[in-house]
Amino acid sequence: MKYFFLSDGWTTGRVWEFGGLWNELGWQRKPHLRRLNLSIQEQGETLWLYQVEDTVLMVEVKPESATGVPIGQVVLKRLITADQVIERLCAAPEAVSK
Repeated sequence: MKYFFLSDGWTTGRVWEFGGLWNELGWQRKPHLRRLNLSIQEQGETLWLYQVEDTVLMVEVKPESATGVPIGQVVLKRLITADQVIERLCAAPEAVSK
């Protein structure tokens, strides 16, 4: 599994795998991508931990509400390992489990 932290108020969009955009017809399912009930506080923001399957290379993220100036496309290309998650949680001043 791979992981990433995403700020509260943001959501996931398209997903890429080795062959390009995730093809639900080819895979016969949606990609495994879920928000875990674990977050950290960093610079006044809540960052939620997400889990994705190993075949996922990149994940598009966007604000839940499109108010103000549009941000455009944001793609997470550096997904982290479980060991990196543990390091980040240990270094965080405040980790919250809900």
